Amino acid sequence: MKLQLIGASGTGKSTLGNYIAEKKHIKWIDTDDYLWKDKTFSENYPIEQRLKLYHDDREKFDHFVVSGSVFSWNPTGFTDRDLLVFLTIDDEQRFQRLIKREITRAGATSVWLDPQGNQTNDFLDWCKTYYTAKDPSDIGTFAEHSYQIAHSKSPVLKLDSSQPLDISYQLIKQKLEKNPL
Repeated sequence: MKLQLIGASGTGKSTLGNYIAEKKHIKWIDTDDYLWKDKTFSENYPIEQRLKLYHDDREKFDHFVVSGSVFSWNPTGFTDRDLLVFLTIDDEQRFQRLIKREITRAGATSVWLDPQGNQTNDFLDWCKTYYTAKDPSDIGTFAEHSYQIAHSKSPVLKLDSSQPLDISYQLIKQKLEKNPL
C-alpha cells in the first residue's frame, strides 16, 4: 500500500498518516522531514539532500503512508501511489488547530495579535495564503494540490478531516477496495 495525504497545513495530514501507519504496520513518511533540518522549522535541507532522503526511504520501504507533498522540489515523487487523499477542513477549525500547535511548539510568545485582533505569526500568515497563491510550484498551496489532483495517475479521495480518524481510515480502506492494487 502506498498512500499520500495532501491538504493545507492544519488539516491533519500527520495525525492521519501516523494513525494509518500504526494500523497497517507500515512506514509513515512526514515530508517535513525532507524539507526541514530539525523540528524548529528554521533551516531547509538543500534539494539534493531532500532527494537523497526521499530515495533512501523509497529503497527501504515498499509500503508507506506519506503526509505532505514533495511536488514543488520533486515533481515525479510518489507518482506510483495507490491513492491520493486530499484533506480539507473549515478554515476556522484549521486555524484553531494551527494556533494551538504553534503555541504548543514554541510557547505563547510565538504568536502575536494582528491589526484585526487575531493571533498570528509568520507561519500563520503564510498559511493564510493557501487559497490565494496561484502558482502550482508554490509548496503547500491549493494551487499545488489542485495541480496534483488534476494530474494524478492514482485515484483521488477527498476527505473532510474534521471527522474522527477511524472514519477517515475506513473511507480510505473502502476506496482502496474499490480500486484494488
